[in-house]
Amino acid sequence: MSRGFINVDSARFGAANNVVIATTSTSVASAAFATTTYQIRVAAPSPCFLKIGDGTPTAANTDALLPSTWVDYITVSPGQKISVFSPTIQTVSVVEITE
Repeated sequence: MSRGFINVDSARFGAANNVVIATTSTSVASAAFATTTYQIRVAAPSPCFLKIGDGTPTAANTDALLPSTWVDYITVSPGQKISVFSPTIQTVSVVEITE
């Protein structure tokens, strides 16, 4: 069974690309991921919704849910961005993973 892009129990953290939600019930996009980024680590103190895409994606409360205090590793492509929709003010930790 495949474990994903990086087949290890731990990974080296690259650049932090955090998303700050300053107003309730809004969507905010990150900066574009580096040309060497194929996986990210996402964590949030409160529930939020995520959308990854090219250009500037816009997350909504119908996109993928990241539960409160959950950590998730997500496969991405270089240059993509993550958009976060949150009903609460919070900072969502987005870290680019390197090999």
